[in-house]
Amino acid sequence: MRASRGRRLPWPLLAAALALALVAALLYALGSGRFHLPLADVVRLLVGRGELSDPAQTSMAHTVLWQIRGPRVLASALVGAALAASGAALQAVFRNPLAAPDLLGVSAGAALGAVLGIFLGWSVFAIQGAAFVGGLGAVALVYSVGTVLPLRDRTLSLVLAGIAIGSMLGALIALVKTLADPYTQLPAITFWLLGSFASITVTDLVLLTGFSLAGLVPLVLVRWRADALALSDDEVHALGVRLPVLRLALVCGATLATTATVAAAGIIGWIGLVVPHAARLLAGASFARVLPISMLLGALLMLLIDTLGRSIAQAEVPPGVLTALVGAPVLFALMLRRGDA
Repeated sequence: MRASRGRRLPWPLLAAALALALVAALLYALGSGRFHLPLADVVRLLVGRGELSDPAQTSMAHTVLWQIRGPRVLASALVGAALAASGAALQAVFRNPLAAPDLLGVSAGAALGAVLGIFLGWSVFAIQGAAFVGGLGAVALVYSVGTVLPLRDRTLSLVLAGIAIGSMLGALIALVKTLADPYTQLPAITFWLLGSFASITVTDLVLLTGFSLAGLVPLVLVRWRADALALSDDEVHALGVRLPVLRLALVCGATLATTATVAAAGIIGWIGLVVPHAARLLAGASFARVLPISMLLGALLMLLIDTLGRSIAQAEVPPGVLTALVGAPVLFALMLRRGDA
């Protein structure tokens, strides 16, 4: 363990390196796609300096960069950061490395809201709103049920309630899929459940940014106090930390951030589970360090996965598929690495 700690970069240097890697990935993603843009042209467009190397393509390049690819790239990075931060917060609250944003039924509730919206033929904006309301409603239901369970451990009560209600919501989603039109509604439901950034617009990006920040800001504000969750309840009280308020702030922040991402991009798994493990391996166990490193790693990983998904084949590969294919081996590798440490 000591050797492992000795090989770690100081976390400010680690954060700076990840931030530089994220900027490089953003520039690469902005130029990648069926309409390829050289790096020099991407930089020229971003700083607003005149014509491109091919002036005939200037108008098209502006449209692709600012209205299509730009919102998508920024949304994928923001979704990755929000999901990773939510996973780190929930793993700290429940003291469980297997906790993820869908533990409290957030993803299932948001998915049910969106699936119902697609089934009823609502507009895209209404579907996103239904997903947002569904996620918040699911967490409220889990919290209500968890508080009345006759268990002394409140955390265990919430986990059990989340598992049960998440399973019930999953059954309702399956029921709606069974009733949906197999030629129109069912494909739309299936593709939405796999996640996608293809339809992200500037308006979607603004809404995603606002609601994600509303969830991430509380996590950032309490990040120094969150290390107290690793202590016993008596030790926490001796330090003067109000444990119920701290847990509520972390759970509510993680829920709001996750629901915003699901409403904008659909269900994308594994980021909230795997990335906090990697962050703890790189930066140590302190939540104050794990949170920013998780956000940077999550943004970088999600951005690379989305860029890969729209580049490796003629048909776009949903990010939910790639996160599962990448996440499972990475999780095994991290567990083996942690065991060796």
